[in-house]
Amino acid sequence: MARNKGSSHRWRARQTRDPYVDRAAREGYRSRAAFKLEEIDKRERLLKRGMTCVDLGAAPGGWSQLAIRRVAPKGRVIAIDLLPMDPIADVEFLEADFMSDEGLASLRNIVEPRAVDLVMSDMAPNISGNRSIDQPRSMALAESAMLFADEVLKVGGNLLLKLFQGEGQKELEDQIRARYERLKLLKPKASRPESREIYLLASRYRMV
Repeated sequence: MARNKGSSHRWRARQTRDPYVDRAAREGYRSRAAFKLEEIDKRERLLKRGMTCVDLGAAPGGWSQLAIRRVAPKGRVIAIDLLPMDPIADVEFLEADFMSDEGLASLRNIVEPRAVDLVMSDMAPNISGNRSIDQPRSMALAESAMLFADEVLKVGGNLLLKLFQGEGQKELEDQIRARYERLKLLKPKASRPESREIYLLASRYRMV
């Protein structure tokens, strides 16, 4: 119990001095994660007006907020998370577990095959602190997102995934290289330096 209280105290202290938390509050974003996507978008020009995007693991909604601002008025953002998310204007939200058969089936009913320009995933497992448990869970989420993208992306579409660096990463990268023309690993400034998270951007889907 004491360790949990100490961890909570450290998290609050880190949030208090985090400039991205302050910036999110000032600019109306629901989470600091929005600035990770913003930096990647500025660098890679991912989000364009009129695009259709799917946001996996969307809650609390920072990525979906940014995406709909970029793709509106004719674009579409479809978001899914097992946690509830307050409505965002023009974002279609599905409260369901993407990793369950039922959640995936519900998402498939909303998303038209071969109609998506970008699949993006900021999904991460509930962290146990045990890398031998957390790393395989992270890779399973990333692989599931990759396989879903196989179903829905247009030829030439893009995939953006969060990974934890470590075991299984190279194997996933090899699978993705077989599907896309280009692969990049990105570490946005808004990612905390001590975090093992990294973003994998796969560009120009060519089908399998």
